[in-house]
Amino acid sequence: MQPSLVVLAAGMGSRFGGLKQLEPFGPNGETLLEYSVHDAIKAGFGEIVFVIREVFAEAFTQQVLARFPATVRAKLAFQRMEDLPVTVTIPPARTKPWGTAHAVWCARNAVSVPFAVINADDYYGAGALATAASFLRNEAITTSTLSTFALVGYPLHNTLSEHGSVSRGLCQADADGWLTSIREIKKIAPTDGGGNFTEADGTVHFISGEALVSMNLFAFTPAFFSMLEASLRQFQDNPIAMETGECYLPSAVTDAIQSRAAQVKLIATTDKWFGVTYPQDKAAVQAAINQQIAEGKFPEKLEFERR
Repeated sequence: MQPSLVVLAAGMGSRFGGLKQLEPFGPNGETLLEYSVHDAIKAGFGEIVFVIREVFAEAFTQQVLARFPATVRAKLAFQRMEDLPVTVTIPPARTKPWGTAHAVWCARNAVSVPFAVINADDYYGAGALATAASFLRNEAITTSTLSTFALVGYPLHNTLSEHGSVSRGLCQADADGWLTSIREIKKIAPTDGGGNFTEADGTVHFISGEALVSMNLFAFTPAFFSMLEASLRQFQDNPIAMETGECYLPSAVTDAIQSRAAQVKLIATTDKWFGVTYPQDKAAVQAAINQQIAEGKFPEKLEFERR
């Protein structure tokens, strides 16, 4: 069984100032997305499902999909505003999609095997994707009462930006390594040994650089789609959320854990994440890619050869 990889590529980078998914970083104009696909194919993923907004379909097809050879099995799934479990009237002021949980939900008709999820504008590392693929082949389970999923977590210090604060999902796990919750923390600023964030009351808290955070690298079976439906139904019942909120993937995973529909294994990776939150991050990402090429981890020019 070859698992699928679902790539969330529907969002715009408001702080970056453009469509990060199409931004060139490699020496031949490669995007971060292409490096992730390169690693995914080497790890044994059989098909790549890109979740995008329809308005980007032509640009995405011409600027991304056209760069892949025919040996890369890829398909598009569209994140449509009206694609919800229950038909509702969309608030007139609502212009952006409903969030990452909704994006994965929109891929349900394109995925029939165990699958991993990543963001298009993040680079996760070959080892992290290989870990997810191995879990999906050997450990992902769905029974009549419980599903076993996984989250590949990163040490906080491997995910921070030197150019400003970031939001991260802080992972909590029990003594046996099973995820209990993911707490979304905003405006984490790098500091010695980790990061600081400020509560609404002005209290400053420190997070160790070794603390594991979620970067949205999850491993699921298709049973997760019914759990997503439950979370989206709850989201739709909240008029304020429908006006301005988003239904986030970590929240849906926490819902599945707390409802005892799933158990989620927290797997630590030593791979260094890199991505672009701010325009100034681009130079650092390009330097990291050049370093990977110098170390032989990336070829000078990407070649997509299926194992």
